[in-house]
Amino acid sequence: MSAPTTASGSAGRIAAEAPAALTARAPQVPAERLVAEMVPPPRFATVSFDNYITDPGQPSQAEAVEALRAFAGRLDGGAGAKGGRRRWFRRETKPAASGGPRGMYLDGGYGVGKTHLLASLWHATPAAPELKAFGTFVELTNLVGALGFQQTVKTLSGHRLLCIDEFELDDPGDTVLVSTLLGKLVQAGVALAATSNTLPGKLGEGRFAAADFLREIQGLSAHFRPLRIDGEDYRHRGLPAAPAPHSDETVTRAARHIPGAALDDFPALLDHLSRVHPSRYGAMCDGLHAVCLTGVGPIPDQSTALRLVVLADRLYDREVPVLASGVPFDQLFSEEMLNGGYRKKYFRAISRLTALARDAKELADASYGR
Repeated sequence: MSAPTTASGSAGRIAAEAPAALTARAPQVPAERLVAEMVPPPRFATVSFDNYITDPGQPSQAEAVEALRAFAGRLDGGAGAKGGRRRWFRRETKPAASGGPRGMYLDGGYGVGKTHLLASLWHATPAAPELKAFGTFVELTNLVGALGFQQTVKTLSGHRLLCIDEFELDDPGDTVLVSTLLGKLVQAGVALAATSNTLPGKLGEGRFAAADFLREIQGLSAHFRPLRIDGEDYRHRGLPAAPAPHSDETVTRAARHIPGAALDDFPALLDHLSRVHPSRYGAMCDGLHAVCLTGVGPIPDQSTALRLVVLADRLYDREVPVLASGVPFDQLFSEEMLNGGYRKKYFRAISRLTALARDAKELADASYGR
């Protein structure tokens, strides 16, 4: 990890400036940046099918790699498509006539490498970066909010491939919106790929009256061929337990020793997130090498919890270590939350924050010159 190395080289040296604060950041993100940033995040900028390490005890992982390699091989980069109708698949396939799924849907638990594989597909697809889009489900819905539905359709219809990470339906509005959007993109010839912890036919289950939107959910499901990926969370394979929270003094000291660190009181940060649109959380993290939090405690309500999930995803994507005092990250969410409809989001956030806390342990040691 680059951030810990930077911090280690700065051990014993107080940063020239006081640490930044996420609560002082409320960036305005232009719509064109949202589109331009629809690429794999830094953590997955160099991944490939070749460096995805399969578990020999989980044959579904190797099978998924081969299926996605074949899918990428059928996509046409369209170098000679200027001025004519784009062909998304090579001539030997006939997707328009077959009526079969136009996308791949990676279903599996936390930490089995779904995002690695999705980003590998993006990299392997033979098209220019501006003709491929990669983003989380939340980022896709945020794009619609920023551009408007028709402009989003127009913008993405010119792409060869749309990759949607962490696909999930949280409310009826999203169901209708995404069903209509993907239907129009498929008609335009855009190939789709998505990851989720939920099979496409079960989307929305436990969150709202999914049965009332069965037609839309079935329509979404029809666009994809599901690929099940089994395995345990790689973030915890053979690794020591997550480090215990630090003291407020340790966190504050580390923040003042680490160039590019942010220091925030956790309750104040949660309050600040309620006033910043989730589409801007990534921009909030620009330039940060670490996030230091004091007073971490249980999340008071579901809306706050879901905002923290988005921030955790953006920090994880950018490989920003998180050093914290207070309660351990596995105590952030109540039992009711962990047993409810959003439990998969919360477990993913716990897994990712735990990994970032493990990354940050070196930062705490470096601040004391250890």
